[in-house]
Amino acid sequence: MAASAAADRVAAGTAPDRIVVENCAVATVDADDTEYASGHVVLAGNRIESVGAGRAPEGLENVVRRIDATGHLVTPGLVNTHHHFYQWLTRGLATDHNLFAWLVALYPTWARIDEPMARTAAQGSLAMMARGGVTTAADHHYIHPRGAGDLSGAIVRAARDMGVRFTLARGSMDRGESDGGLPPDFAVESLDDALAATEATVREHHDPSFDAMTQVAVAPCSPFSVSTELMRQGAELARRLGVRLHTHGSETVEEEKFCHELFGMGPTDYFESTGWLGEDVWMAHCVHMNESDIAAFARTGTGVAHCPSSNARLAAGIARVPDLLAAGVPVGLGVDGTASNESGELHTELRNALLINRLGAHREAALDAREALRLGTHGGARVLGRAAETGSLEAGKLADLVLWRMDTLAHSAITDPVTALVFGAAAPVTASFVNGRQIVEDGRLLTVDEDALARSTRDEARRLARIAAQG
Repeated sequence: MAASAAADRVAAGTAPDRIVVENCAVATVDADDTEYASGHVVLAGNRIESVGAGRAPEGLENVVRRIDATGHLVTPGLVNTHHHFYQWLTRGLATDHNLFAWLVALYPTWARIDEPMARTAAQGSLAMMARGGVTTAADHHYIHPRGAGDLSGAIVRAARDMGVRFTLARGSMDRGESDGGLPPDFAVESLDDALAATEATVREHHDPSFDAMTQVAVAPCSPFSVSTELMRQGAELARRLGVRLHTHGSETVEEEKFCHELFGMGPTDYFESTGWLGEDVWMAHCVHMNESDIAAFARTGTGVAHCPSSNARLAAGIARVPDLLAAGVPVGLGVDGTASNESGELHTELRNALLINRLGAHREAALDAREALRLGTHGGARVLGRAAETGSLEAGKLADLVLWRMDTLAHSAITDPVTALVFGAAAPVTASFVNGRQIVEDGRLLTVDEDALARSTRDEARRLARIAAQG
């Protein structure tokens, strides 16, 4: 029964339909990192009703399904805090570039995207994440070419149809090449148009409720593609509308140099001067941060989307994640756009975050398996402002969870299932639930035809390439 129907039953005073998952290892990722070597999770409608050791309680009413999860680890669903879905159509290009050269190479192609491309690319990006355990995803879509159609609506509809909980970070750019920015002029909006379109997107699509499937954030792209006035007025708009703020920050040494040359200060001081630090803000990357920057983020509660694979792909550097966490900064994981992380998967970022951070100053003490899992679940939910609703397995939270199969050749000889999940090969997803609805079964999506989607994404990628070549 759909979650809405179950909610109607609760309102009518009858018990909701229940799904019982038992005989599994459980990593709750709650405040105490509670784990059960053999435990259960009971879903009631779109909520988690109970989590505990051993089998589920006897005598539960309206149990519509029992899952014997022997050989599995159950965790909260993974939370992706930063992505650019449209880049699914430009994977495998500019593979030997740093960030600025990569952007210059790809902006002319991205500037030709239209509504059908945006929808298909969103479907591809969401599908790859969902089949790998993502239940909540954020997309930072900042490119809105003139005459391209309703790109925001296309992305929102793709997420809705996929069944993934979703935050659309409605991005914008108003600093084109003629104003010293990187994107071509025809790919940017005016200040007024960007603000008006962002407000309209929030009013049309943002749902502030506890179990919201779609939320919207205000998200100017970056200091080198956005005017100071758009940053400042964007922050004012977000706070007037009661939504979160997102942008890129401190990603490369080139960005830091750009900010010093243009604004006379580093990225963090610039963000603070425009109202862009606070508990309602999260920034992608944050690779090049000094002690003062980290202290400012900690003082204000500003969150970080850590994207280890993309940072490596673009040679941006190693983010100081252990120092950010030690200071109390909220940190989650991000896939980033698939033109800088061709795999498009978040569960591989658990492993990459751990391994890459051990190459930094803290070496083997940088992160452990459970800290990596927390980044990808509760940490991400906190960054998106949804830690009260999802990100851990606790009674009353939303029924967003994943069953990872751990008894195959890839993992069966590793005693600790959390270590197996993080250090080992990508674990098969037997089942993934979002809002109490199953969207993945035995590694295959239940909400979309994957083979048909592979064909349509290939066709749209080729169409984009043809249009860009003619441009």
